[in-house]
Amino acid sequence: MTSQPAGRASSHGTAGHGAAGHGAVTNVVLAGLGGQGVIKASDILADAALRAGFDVKKSEVHGMSQRGGSVTSDVRFGGKVLSPMVPRGEADFLVVLAASEVEVTRPLLRPGGVVLGPDLVPDADLPNKRSLNVALLGALSHYLDMPAEAMLDAVKAALPERLHDVNERAFVLGRSLGARADRPRP
Repeated sequence: MTSQPAGRASSHGTAGHGAAGHGAVTNVVLAGLGGQGVIKASDILADAALRAGFDVKKSEVHGMSQRGGSVTSDVRFGGKVLSPMVPRGEADFLVVLAASEVEVTRPLLRPGGVVLGPDLVPDADLPNKRSLNVALLGALSHYLDMPAEAMLDAVKAALPERLHDVNERAFVLGRSLGARADRPRP
């Protein structure tokens, strides 16, 4: 599913109670299948939030198989985060790398939360098909009260230098697609 606000999140990171400023806690659930980079994306997001000065907690759940099983990771950041787990129905953002996981994880989303799914980024536009996770982080960055540079620095810190250019292009692509998806519909 493309960026689908169930309500509407601000394009500047004030998605209701969950993303306003350094005091409130932002709840992000990342989901997909083993081998898609869900854990790497959650590591990048958590690092970016730390770089931006937030308190951060992260948890992950792996499915039955290492590759191909369901994987989710919760990232919570804000002024003071007490638990790493996003309570069911309280995710501000759901970032999903596998189309098959969108409806499975939708109950985790709060009313007014935003789904960023794999169909937001056309395969043909990706600089590398393995960079979908970074492209969706780019789309997510459009909504967060966090400098995009913090996210890009975290991407570079998490990946070998030979992958920096392709992932920076994926991030920029995702960020522009996130901005377009956030436009009000007529």
